[in-house]
Amino acid sequence: MRIAVAGTGYVGLSLAVLLAQGNRVDAVDVVPEKVERLSRWESPIADAEIERFLDEAARGERKLDLHPTLDGRAAYGRADLVVVATPTNYDEERNFFDTRYVEQVVELVLEVNPEAVMVVKSTVPVGYTRTLCERYLEGRFLFSPEFLREGRALFDNLHPSRIIVGVPSESPFADELEGRAREFARLLAEGAEEPAEGIPTLVMRATEAEAVKLFANTYLALRVSYFNELDTYASVRGLDAGQIIEGVGLDPRIGSHYNNPSFGYGGYCLPKDTKQLLANFRDVPQCMIQAIVDANRTRKDYVAEEVVDRVWKLVYEGVERPVVGVYRLVMKSGSDNFRASSIQSVMKRVKAKGIPVVVYEPTLDDPEFYGSEVTHDLRAFKERCDLIVANRWSPDLDDVAAKVYTRDLFRRD
Repeated sequence: MRIAVAGTGYVGLSLAVLLAQGNRVDAVDVVPEKVERLSRWESPIADAEIERFLDEAARGERKLDLHPTLDGRAAYGRADLVVVATPTNYDEERNFFDTRYVEQVVELVLEVNPEAVMVVKSTVPVGYTRTLCERYLEGRFLFSPEFLREGRALFDNLHPSRIIVGVPSESPFADELEGRAREFARLLAEGAEEPAEGIPTLVMRATEAEAVKLFANTYLALRVSYFNELDTYASVRGLDAGQIIEGVGLDPRIGSHYNNPSFGYGGYCLPKDTKQLLANFRDVPQCMIQAIVDANRTRKDYVAEEVVDRVWKLVYEGVERPVVGVYRLVMKSGSDNFRASSIQSVMKRVKAKGIPVVVYEPTLDDPEFYGSEVTHDLRAFKERCDLIVANRWSPDLDDVAAKVYTRDLFRRD
């Protein structure tokens, strides 16, 4: 099958590599540097499995029929299937995902290849696929939510927890699309390393599939927020949060997973997905979804206050003008993404108190980040900073553990 994938972020590139094992895949992006790197079999994002697959393809050890390109018109024009994995950033003013990049792809596909099936993989509001069907009557649309972790996106596609494909009942092509949905689910299963019969697969209405994505991520945000608030309580009351979490997690209904405290949830998905779900709750009674969004802000406020208190303690101990070091902006280990990372919010709150901040972030080329100096010299960073703030622990910090502030109790993501 000839497939085009629009967007080479975590979702798009992991899918492109997965599907290129058995299909011709054009990986389309608008950033020349990303396309150039992919043309050299280099990954433009940090993902261990993607990097391994591309390296093996470069050495001739793995067959990947992958064709990076800037020419979306040509790629979509020859495709049987177009996977749309463009960014949908959250617009705070409109309380809505910014779906313009999805629509740009849709309009180009309809112009050059109106009979192609388009599978929207970008995260969208509940009801968006129905809106596409109403706006573009000639379009053939499916929606398939992704459930990937940053830095482990291809791994999660190779070992999927489930495959879900949504069919818009409002589409005049609904009957045809039912079969195409099962065909797409089969393509994903064929690329996986798990036996196809063992992968839970659901074909449902597109609107329900959209809701699955937002409710799944909001539940994850709820879990992060819950253990963060447990940690806040323990910290204020002088209790051992690690012991409490271990005891709570031994209940099999709760489990000892996704329970490591942090500065708050962040990254590509959870902040925007929780806010979008909250916006979708307009005119629907709720209090929990609002509380999840609020809890994340409260946690970052608390962490920032803790950091500031430690700075004042240093002043009382005779340090004339303490420097706070931010160790890594990335959301978690194994990722190169620091968009909406919680440590940024903590950093901004600390800087608002007039406290000088230095950032150690080797993936950032700019010499400054929001007015704070950025360094790649870890040794000088550790020597210069009087207090180091780290959302996640690293062995790099073992020799300066006494001046590190973190809530990473279990030293894992």
